[in-house]
Amino acid sequence: MLKNWVFDLEAIRVKGLPRRLNKKSFIALKELLIGLRQAGKLIDSFKPDLVIGTGGFVSGPVLFRAAIKGYKTMIHEQNSLPGLTNRILSRFVNTVAVTYESSKTYFKHPDRVRVTGNPIRAALDRITKSEASYNKYSLNSDKPVVFSFGGSNGSEELNDAIAQMIIEKSGNLNFQLLHATGENHYKSFCEKINVADMDGIRIEPYIHDISKAYDISDLTIASSGAITLAEISLLGLPSILIPKAYTTENHQEYNARLYVEIGASEMILEDDLNSEVLYNKIEDILKDENTLAIMGENARKLGNPDATSDIADLAFSLIK
Repeated sequence: MLKNWVFDLEAIRVKGLPRRLNKKSFIALKELLIGLRQAGKLIDSFKPDLVIGTGGFVSGPVLFRAAIKGYKTMIHEQNSLPGLTNRILSRFVNTVAVTYESSKTYFKHPDRVRVTGNPIRAALDRITKSEASYNKYSLNSDKPVVFSFGGSNGSEELNDAIAQMIIEKSGNLNFQLLHATGENHYKSFCEKINVADMDGIRIEPYIHDISKAYDISDLTIASSGAITLAEISLLGLPSILIPKAYTTENHQEYNARLYVEIGASEMILEDDLNSEVLYNKIEDILKDENTLAIMGENARKLGNPDATSDIADLAFSLIK
């Protein structure tokens, strides 16, 4: 069992390179050189059979030194637009695993790229619409359920739009709402509205068992992070995606646009988000069951239920 495993943690010095040349660029370059030296010593002492990276500037020195020294190397890219570190590393590593077919075009050596999908928790396997899931959130199966959340830390922009929508449409919503604010936003959100007097609305600071929330969701509203998209793809959930604008290289918007292009999702940019836009988008989707079904089926096309085993098989094939 994984819980009995012991993992050693080693740290190296490295900083992300600024997009523009400035004083911080020279500091980052100095740290990178130190990190490369530390990574080389670490690899020589550990002598790994395989080195795997998932992107981000911290993985750069480790994967680069491992590849140069002749160790087997592999990277996994979760987003539709590969990050800069992975695009650079792809020139040196043995294999690149990607989540989406469209990502292949960004790599210099497409022959090294394998589409595996994105691994997610085993508990998410199917939608059952179980009574237990409805009861957990004091909702029922008579009305559609919209499940909204802004990632593990919440989204202030989404919270504002949801709160205003509840205030404006108080008692007149044609759907039920399950919304997770994020732990740090919960108190301020609840101060804006009086949830106690509203049937069919459930506000949570955080969803600990997201499988039950997905289970009753007819429409999901979320940011377009890689793991969230992998989950809704696997389950075939229609969605409204609100990409977070501050992410590196704006990868969440690229992710969302991929889902919009195949008809799996609708997208609202944070700059365009308000209660009216959100409410109208929800109503337009929910009023047509055929639209919901088509969006769900299209979402499944971008998921791979065997992603975890496919990535593991790819890794072991390199070792063999």
